Amino acid sequence: MTSIASTHNPRLRALRRLQTKRGRAASGQFAAEGEDLVQAAAVAGRAPVEGFRLAGSGLGGAGFHNVDEAALASASALGSGTRVIGVYPQQWAPAPVGPLCVYLHGVRDPGNLGTVLRSAQAFGASCVALGPGCADPHSPKAVRASMGAIFAVALARAASPAELPGRLIALAADGDRPLRGELGEGADAVTLLVGSERDGLPEEILAACEVRARIPIESESLNAAMAATVALYEMTRRGGRGTDTVPAS
Repeated sequence: MTSIASTHNPRLRALRRLQTKRGRAASGQFAAEGEDLVQAAAVAGRAPVEGFRLAGSGLGGAGFHNVDEAALASASALGSGTRVIGVYPQQWAPAPVGPLCVYLHGVRDPGNLGTVLRSAQAFGASCVALGPGCADPHSPKAVRASMGAIFAVALARAASPAELPGRLIALAADGDRPLRGELGEGADAVTLLVGSERDGLPEEILAACEVRARIPIESESLNAAMAATVALYEMTRRGGRGTDTVPAS
């Protein structure tokens, strides 16, 4: 099979456009680089629209284009290059769903957003809902930080708290009670709301929540990814919402 050798190949030009937000929005697709991410997509049953692999590597399976090393490196978002890239359709759930949803508001760092996806998968969350001001979850940095969770956790958009399922528990530095897993008990669904490290959740979002909870810490704040991870652990380890689907270990 002939390998793609030119950096000006139309398929590679289209692949490079997926490194930009505009390119991803126009195509409705995104790229995942590296064996681990491509394997995670396969495990989740997500088939690539198109794939590219280093000529002679045999990675990616049938339908992946063989590409010479220099040409493949020209389309990579990684400074060290890659051996395989898969292109996948973006998938959005029609609405946020329970029983355990994580809502992010104003989380602009794609690395934090991707890490929240990874934590959501680890603790059995059913959905991550993105509010205004959030980073693109399909950007290269977010996809890498998710470590494959982008393929396994449902993504949704939410314009307001009214669209979120179940009891709304906000993380706030001045929350009136420490976060505990039992805050989710007795509810059919729970949504954990997390804001940015700098600004937190807006007052109008906090006002819509049944509970304002805090994570007891010695410093002023945690970044969004760390706060969400700690909160998900706490919400699921005590028999709170989420442990009916993933047992605590």
